Order: sequence, then C-alpha cells, then structure tokens
Amino acid sequence: MSRAELVSPEGLRVDGRRPAELRRLLARIGLLAQADGSAYIELGNTKCLAAVYGPKEPRLASAALHDRASINVEFNVASFSSGERKTKLRKDRRLLEFASIIKRTFEPVVMTASFPRSDIDIYIQILQLDGGALHAAINASCLAMIDAGIPMADFVVACSAGFANGVAVLDLNYIEESAETPALTVALLSKSGKLSMLGLESRLHLDHLQAVMDLATEGCATLGEALEQAVRTSSKLPKAL
Repeated sequence: MSRAELVSPEGLRVDGRRPAELRRLLARIGLLAQADGSAYIELGNTKCLAAVYGPKEPRLASAALHDRASINVEFNVASFSSGERKTKLRKDRRLLEFASIIKRTFEPVVMTASFPRSDIDIYIQILQLDGGALHAAINASCLAMIDAGIPMADFVVACSAGFANGVAVLDLNYIEESAETPALTVALLSKSGKLSMLGLESRLHLDHLQAVMDLATEGCATLGEALEQAVRTSSKLPKAL
C-alpha cells in the first residue's frame, strides 16, 4: 500500500482508527511458572511474550561484571507470526538490533549494582506480528521484570508514532510500517518523565518531529496507566503453578 492511502479524507486509517488512537491493549502477568517473571501483551493483533530469568549465576564466570549484573536480551519472531517471509539474514540482523535496543533501554533503569557477578536474562517472543513489535516488547519486558521482583528505578513504557498524509499517527500497524511511514519509537520513564530510548525508522522532516514525538509521548502516558493497572491487578491474583 502506498503512503498516500494510509489515512482517508475522512481521517480514518486502514484499520479504522483515528490518527491519535491506540490499538486495543491486553496485558497479563505471571503466565510462565518456570520463569522468574513473565508477561504477555496484545497490542491490536501484535502478540508478545516476555520471560525473565534471574538474577542468577552467570553462564560464563569470566564474563561476569564484578560490580553489577549483566542484562542479556534475546529477541525472536515466530516464523508463523506474519504472512510475509523476509530473508533470514535481514531478519536476523533486525532481531539483534531490537535486542540491543532493549538491553540499552533497561540497563540505566534496572538496579544492577544490587546483583554483582550475576545475569538477568530477558527472552522475548513475538507470537503474532502486526506492527509495533519493539514497543510491545519493551512494555512486556518491563512487566516481566516487575513480576520477577527485580528492582528498577522507574517504570519503563514505550509507544510509537509516525507521520502520514500530513498528520501524526499513533501506534503504527504492520501495513503502515510496511509502507515505510516515518516512525518514531519512544520509551519513557513513567514517574520522572525522562526519555529512556528514542528510535527513528525512515526519514522524518524536522518540521514534523515535535508533533510526532508529542503524540508518542501521549501514547506512552495512556499505555503507562493501563500497564500499571495490570500490575496492580496481577498482585491480587495467585501466581501460575
């Protein structure tokens, strides 16, 4: 689909949403008994599962950091997650890039100094892909960290926004991302409001940057409220057996 068709003259997107409308969110915590912490997020048709193991003994003693824990991230997309098949090499590079971004997003937030010479492993699986994989993964990882009882300085929440047909659009889906819509992913610290991560896909004119960033920030605030509510709800439920 061409970029010109992403927003109709009536102001509706391809999935029927308004430009500033988020997709439906479903968040569940503590689904995996084998993991120290886990979380599942549905953002529209995008489905993401995150599991956290640790803090635990490092796999390689020689690689252990003497003053803090190491955060390791593995990001995978199920082969059946979307109808489109891309080359394995390109896909692998993209997954490694996402894993690196998530690692850098959480390193300043997790209180790693409390766990020297240990590992904290985050495993992320995208079960169904319909856009927004990165911010869905960041949000699921944050919930899984909380479920594991790993102390963090703040609550991390992420959202994306883009620019199409002269208007900023929130929470891009797969069709919008595939049309190479300029997309900005923002991760904020919920309590302090500080920026934790900023990633831009494709070129975005400087004149539109502020509007897109403001919309992504608003999306983070809305998602943050819903995710914090999910944490409060999960604390009242029995853990998985």
